[in-house]
Amino acid sequence: MTGRHAPGEEAAVRYEFTFTEPVPDLLAAELPELDRSTVTGHPTTLYGRIEDMAHLHGLLARFRVLGLDMTDMHRLPD
Repeated sequence: MTGRHAPGEEAAVRYEFTFTEPVPDLLAAELPELDRSTVTGHPTTLYGRIEDMAHLHGLLARFRVLGLDMTDMHRLPD
């Protein structure tokens, strides 16, 4: 059944996170589940599939620990 999951089970969704400063390679390596988009003169964007709310909250905590200043976060269409 496409697009369905068991009751109480969250489906993985894609999110995009934008940061004020470029995310250096060393810090991006600490977030292996996310891909990075960098364009000179534009903020860094990380994006990827987030498995559940615990994963999302864990990522947000890791951003803080790594000193990354996030300016935008939104869910991407499936």
